[in-house]
Amino acid sequence: MLAAIDDLLIKTGMIKGGGQVPPRDLTIESLAGDGSSRKFWRISQGKKHLCLAVAPPSLGEKDLAEARAARAIGLHLLQNGVRVPEQYGWDAEHGILLFEDLGDCKLHDYVLKKQGRKEEDFIAALRLWYQQVIEGLVVMQVRGAISFDTKWCWDSPRYDRTLMLERESGYFLRAFWQDLLGNKEPAGLQEEFVELADRAARIQSIYFLHRDFQSRNIMIHEEEVCFIDFQGGQQGPLGYDLASLLIDPYAALPDDFQEELQQLYLDKLEELIVVDRQGFREEYLLLALQRNLQIVGAFSFLSQQRNKPFFQQFLRPALISLEKLLRNEIFVMFPVLKKTVDSALTSLK
Repeated sequence: MLAAIDDLLIKTGMIKGGGQVPPRDLTIESLAGDGSSRKFWRISQGKKHLCLAVAPPSLGEKDLAEARAARAIGLHLLQNGVRVPEQYGWDAEHGILLFEDLGDCKLHDYVLKKQGRKEEDFIAALRLWYQQVIEGLVVMQVRGAISFDTKWCWDSPRYDRTLMLERESGYFLRAFWQDLLGNKEPAGLQEEFVELADRAARIQSIYFLHRDFQSRNIMIHEEEVCFIDFQGGQQGPLGYDLASLLIDPYAALPDDFQEELQQLYLDKLEELIVVDRQGFREEYLLLALQRNLQIVGAFSFLSQQRNKPFFQQFLRPALISLEKLLRNEIFVMFPVLKKTVDSALTSLK
């Protein structure tokens, strides 16, 4: 794979060796991903960072399809004014993409630096960054939906009922409740999951959905926020990515700040489309619950099956967020899920 990266750097004119190709001062440094199994390298020449190279874990069709999605969706978002990494080169045979190097500062890293302050100081330090993120999110969702071709999607073309039941509530049940905690499926839980998915599936899904829009997928580069890991993008509803950002266990944003950002989001959204604020609130809660179930399932799978203990520390915050969501009146008909989450919190103590 490294030889293919060298060839692509030469082909795109990113390196000039003055008689030696690749040049002697070229360095290719392997980087670790978060939950992804994709491979990442930082390409530098001397002290200058040239780009990042991203490659699939294998040359199997599924992995190459994900790489093609990153290529097509990334170009589409760039063309529609969304701040995502520039693309410098593409090797279709090996699925290698050369991306703009946005550095190492994630929004989550910035949040960590500010944690431990008084809540008002914490919010004040983060407000401008999150305001910029919200403004960029609205642009991505609305403008990113313009001429979006679902044929670019490698995994699923749209967020739908089947996806919710298999990869969100089903993920929670299998990876967390059964595999991690070793419990049997509670009677009546699946019926509640079906009811939740039925309600969430009625929400209009015509916008661009990032589907993993959280603080570790948002870079801060030269005083600007930039979005990464969009290759799982698909058609979907508005509230999902907002929920991903606001209930993000990595950031643990205070409830009041979440509410403030939700209102800012609606204000910015109204500059582009007509918004039913009251209807949006209920849609947001349904999608936030779906997302929260997915988070718990994902953290369980990554910590247990992928042997990535980093994610285990965020399981309890994710469950606390889930418990808070279930206090809302619209979830009064989900007693089994509420009891399941309460039991899980007790188990994790």
